[in-house]
Amino acid sequence: MSTSTTNKTAVNARRERAVEDAIHGGEMEDLSVSGAFDVDAADYTSGVIDLEEFGRRVRVRNGVS
Repeated sequence: MSTSTTNKTAVNARRERAVEDAIHGGEMEDLSVSGAFDVDAADYTSGVIDLEEFGRRVRVRNGVS
């Protein structure tokens, strides 16, 4: 496995953990996520979008500027 592949995998794992932690925090407050959030989260964890775009999508979907 190349170094860039290893680094990408590590970044993806950290992103996945951050999303899981955020979802868990919401669940602790009796909140849930939508299917659209799941799609955006998958795009973020796989590296298709960055954190800024992920946040923008969430804010637009929820009417927060």
